Amino acid sequence: MSASFLNHLPIVLRPDPSRTVVRPFMPGDPDSFAVASMPRSQRIIDRVMALSFEEGAKEREKITESLDERHRDVDAMLMRRFHEVLDLCGGFCINPAAVRPDQALLIGAYFCNEYSFEAAALFNPSMVIHPDQSEVPEGSVRFLMALRAIGEGHVSSVTFRTGLIGPGGDLSVDVPSRTAVPPIIQREEGDGPLGIKLLCGGSYTLSETVLFPMTPSQRQGIEDLRLVHFVEDDGSERFYGTYTAFSGAAARSELLDTETFRDFDMRPLRGDAAGGKGMALFPRRIAGRYAMLSRHDNENIWFLQSDDLETWNGGTKILCPRYPWEFVQMGNCGSPIEIDEGWLVLTHGVGVVRNYCIGACLLDKRDPSKVLARTPRPLIEPAQDNRNGYVPNVIYSCGGLVRGRTLYLPYGVADDFATIATADVSDVLAAME
Repeated sequence: MSASFLNHLPIVLRPDPSRTVVRPFMPGDPDSFAVASMPRSQRIIDRVMALSFEEGAKEREKITESLDERHRDVDAMLMRRFHEVLDLCGGFCINPAAVRPDQALLIGAYFCNEYSFEAAALFNPSMVIHPDQSEVPEGSVRFLMALRAIGEGHVSSVTFRTGLIGPGGDLSVDVPSRTAVPPIIQREEGDGPLGIKLLCGGSYTLSETVLFPMTPSQRQGIEDLRLVHFVEDDGSERFYGTYTAFSGAAARSELLDTETFRDFDMRPLRGDAAGGKGMALFPRRIAGRYAMLSRHDNENIWFLQSDDLETWNGGTKILCPRYPWEFVQMGNCGSPIEIDEGWLVLTHGVGVVRNYCIGACLLDKRDPSKVLARTPRPLIEPAQDNRNGYVPNVIYSCGGLVRGRTLYLPYGVADDFATIATADVSDVLAAME
């Protein structure tokens, strides 16, 4: 069910198990069987080196049949993985000078895993205007979406789609590439929680870029990326995204930072508000300070400010559950959107039988800690035709955009697939009280 003024577009983005990415793989031993002088990586490498030339050639042919059909620059990728394995082993496992190129490629392949990153689900999108508007038809604008993809083991990754909004408001989504390209990972040196830099120049289109878990804090998933186009006081522009890093035991908020979506920085957030989920950055500073919405108490929506983009403490509680569809908890559905009337915030509420619905509120433009109005009823809620999926009874978004006076609202259905609705901003505001 949804508000009568919403227009549901005939766009459905479903998971595709044939899209795979090659991830690093490093098998180890159970603690009781570990041998420091002969780790499992060493044993695997020794077995590869013991193969005859003919045996090695047969295994190399299997790699070609398995990977070359769906992946690009496979030899370069495997050679890079070979050198990464040497670094991870501390260089003691083998003398690189003693390894033939064909053996190095084979060793690299044994420490890779082809992973179907969206085999189970594709949902919870966020949407921003694309930084590259070249070759866009007159009157149109290119956008991009980040989506949460789930594969084997309920592991969440980030994948992307692009599309166009036409001069009449019509929206289309580009067909994604069949190829997915793993990023080149550069890790920070030092102690404590560290960030990583991801180089994605091997992707020909943004749909080829996949951000899968790469650090211990992300081991079980990178969840619900909330993208925002951020404009600094000096006019400089960047794209940030807050997401939940889930280790399998603990969740925390982290920050993605990019200018072109060709390279990314990912780093943890600090402070007592960063230990929860659902943080969303305002698209500009408020009175000279960064501003964020959060639900770090897992029940209410909070407004926070900081002089440091990575440190978030305290905050002011601004929205609490009031209506039955919010009684369990509330949270934001992405970053606030600046409109003439104030800050438009898409919200989610959790109600009976853990139903997730989408609503909205309006915050004061100068002082976003003041709530001017909110929707007493959901804009979108689970219905008979969108109730079933990986997690039933869930309607959820990680952020929309406004162009002119039209709200474009992408959302996930039942943690299964994604679709898009539109609405006139004036109608959304009129539904508030």
